[in-house]
Amino acid sequence: MAPAAPKPETLAAFEAAKGFMPVREGLALYEAAVSASEALGLPLLEVGTYCGRSTILLADAAREAGTVAVTVDHHRGSEEQQAGWDYHDPTVVDPEVGLMDTLPTFRRTLHEAGLEDHVIAVVGRSPQVAKMWGGKVGLVFIDGGHTDEHATNDYQGWAPHVAEGGLLVIHDVFPDPVDEWTGQAPYRIYLRALDSGAFTEVSATDSLRVLRRTGPGI
Repeated sequence: MAPAAPKPETLAAFEAAKGFMPVREGLALYEAAVSASEALGLPLLEVGTYCGRSTILLADAAREAGTVAVTVDHHRGSEEQQAGWDYHDPTVVDPEVGLMDTLPTFRRTLHEAGLEDHVIAVVGRSPQVAKMWGGKVGLVFIDGGHTDEHATNDYQGWAPHVAEGGLLVIHDVFPDPVDEWTGQAPYRIYLRALDSGAFTEVSATDSLRVLRRTGPGI
């Protein structure tokens, strides 16, 4: 059976959106989202929204399955997106307060893709939101901050909410130590997930890892 693929208009919206996820990884994320939503019918949850590039794919998969995508971000940018860093984009800085604010761009992205009704956007810090989240989800996509503190908090906060048979997807997994500032923290939580015995790897596409919950714990 051919892997699930987004409609041409969805893929075009993804490619047009501001963000960093390559198409190959986006297609793997979409396939995981379709698989999880069809199997479990539970919400799909993303940690790290930025401007909504990957949210488009999760929202489209959720729409097709009759569920919803939830995306969590404080919208002030992660470490490597601040002024003076390689991934800084001055066009998403609020000139009045002098801080990044990706929320307006994100909302515009969803509107242009016709997906606003299929997304719940939670504006807040991941650990705080995770503490008040009450239910299970079919998929958790971790794509937030790249320090050990932030990646660990995202994993510890959200992995417990992945339902039995659900998927944990981790982005920017780079095993090479040369990538300390971009992918070593995600790599370490990926190893932790495997070592826990709670998750089994399903697929690896470039820096994207898809794991399935096959046991209790984190």
